Amino acid sequence: MPELPEVETVREGLERLLLGKTLASITVLHPRAVQRSEGGVEGLVALHGRTVEAVARRGKFLWMEMAGLALNFHLGMSGQLLVSSPGAVAPPHPHERARLRFSDGSHLRFIDQRTFGYIQRSSLTEVPDGAPAGWGTTSTLIPVPVAHIGRDLLDPALDLEELSKRTRKKRTEIKRAMLDQELVSGLGNIYCDEALFRARIHPRRKTNGLSYGSLGGLWEHSTAVLREALAQGGTSFDSLYVDVDGASGYFERSLRAYGRGGQACVRCGATMKKIQFMNRSSTFCPICQPLSRG
Repeated sequence: MPELPEVETVREGLERLLLGKTLASITVLHPRAVQRSEGGVEGLVALHGRTVEAVARRGKFLWMEMAGLALNFHLGMSGQLLVSSPGAVAPPHPHERARLRFSDGSHLRFIDQRTFGYIQRSSLTEVPDGAPAGWGTTSTLIPVPVAHIGRDLLDPALDLEELSKRTRKKRTEIKRAMLDQELVSGLGNIYCDEALFRARIHPRRKTNGLSYGSLGGLWEHSTAVLREALAQGGTSFDSLYVDVDGASGYFERSLRAYGRGGQACVRCGATMKKIQFMNRSSTFCPICQPLSRG
């Protein structure tokens, strides 16, 4: 699933290519793509003729502000948002689920092989803390379906001290807490493994057993990993993740933990372990990341 760096890369592309443009029409090619939308397919018509005022993101959730309404995008496991310039003929794609046409002739295609992603019209609501709703906007209005999602580590409005306090209160495994999008958003399996490796913390360590210093260090490492991945356009293991121009990301070349089960640790040479965790895998070094503090 695309995580924060991948979604932010897509957001930047949409902002660069579509900000200020007027939506002419939305053509739905698969009903599952809009099943979460207010008013269904018919409700999308209310967005026709509205201008893209901002392209915003919170964690893995992406939306366009359009005159008091939001058009939300979630990429799911395999979603892609591809922009075609005015006059360009977009080649047919077997997994195209929806197409947005803008008044200047450009198109935005929503491609989704596994159909877990969606586009969604929604209303907006005020954020409780009064800060901008997400990255890419100055508005304090957030789409209603995104309002429960926590701020992410790149959001300047996130209070790291408060985040550590709430994390300790979870009394659960640290990786499980990191994956909780209501606690802190944007982190997924890849960047959790990388951050925990850098912080030398076992993924099954209990949150209430970690000191505030350890948690602070973990958030610092997590933020660094996200920024480094973003600088390289995210992580692409196959053709399912690309940016709005169809280009892949290159952070997979920098991975030191994720996907390296059975290989030598780049730090100490021990064999990296891979275990099942929350219906997915978790990779760590048993020497650098001991479960026991001893």
